[in-house]
Amino acid sequence: MKKSVAIIIILLLAAAIGVLLFFHLRQREEVKEMVEQMEFEKEQLQEEYEDLAIQFDGYQNLDIKNDSLQDLLSKEQQRVQDLLEELRVTRATNARRIAELKKELATVRSVMVEYVRQIDSLNVTNAQLTRENEHLTQQYHEVSTQAQQLQEEKTQLTEVVKRASMLEITNFVVTPLNKRDRKTRVLSQMEKFQFDYTIAKNITCTPGNKTMYLRVVNPNGELLNEDKGYTFFFESADIPCSAFHAFEYAGEEISGTMYVSLSAEPVQGFYNADFFVDGNMIGSFPFQIRK
Repeated sequence: MKKSVAIIIILLLAAAIGVLLFFHLRQREEVKEMVEQMEFEKEQLQEEYEDLAIQFDGYQNLDIKNDSLQDLLSKEQQRVQDLLEELRVTRATNARRIAELKKELATVRSVMVEYVRQIDSLNVTNAQLTRENEHLTQQYHEVSTQAQQLQEEKTQLTEVVKRASMLEITNFVVTPLNKRDRKTRVLSQMEKFQFDYTIAKNITCTPGNKTMYLRVVNPNGELLNEDKGYTFFFESADIPCSAFHAFEYAGEEISGTMYVSLSAEPVQGFYNADFFVDGNMIGSFPFQIRK
């Protein structure tokens, strides 16, 4: 009887491992296809930028007897070159910037179409050229204003997406431990803090290996364990932390525990524990230590 139960359990475990392996391989294939699609889209966009740069070169060879229009055309030509160079060094996986460059291409094209129309009008009369130049300038400003509005909307949307993909700490609990790793409320016996937490489910967050960084500040504003030399990158600078922990995230809720040793008897009062992952603060929790 026991042998049969063991066999059934082994078969169930094997089936579960097989299912997990299947989904893992399928996910890797989907990511690979997504990256290939991004590379293809970048190549297409680069070809479109190069074609547009060639068109601008052709218009520069025309005898445009209007300094204002010539200057605007030169600026747009330089703008295309700058955007093309940026596109070449931008990673295909940077979907947000690729999308922005695609929008920029559409904007430049619309401006160029208007310039072409104005260049053709130069062959009619000087009076018509003056009127068309005024119209072009106004339209150029309108396009620039629209582009700026679109950029602001994209920035806001990017921020919303970023916030939605951020991890979040829930169910935070801190436990003071003595030298035997047992819970204690006696200040003089506290040797370390145990921090138990739960990371909420978030299917929009990019899965994979991640590192949790923890900063614990005492009531005197001092960072615990700062002398250990642990640092991490946050907001354009390396800052010290009290502890760190590597983990793998797959989008589902997971729990974890981190420890911070105390080099001296802790002071009583309010402490604060801040958690960081992927360059974002994902949780900040105050807690009180009493005698």
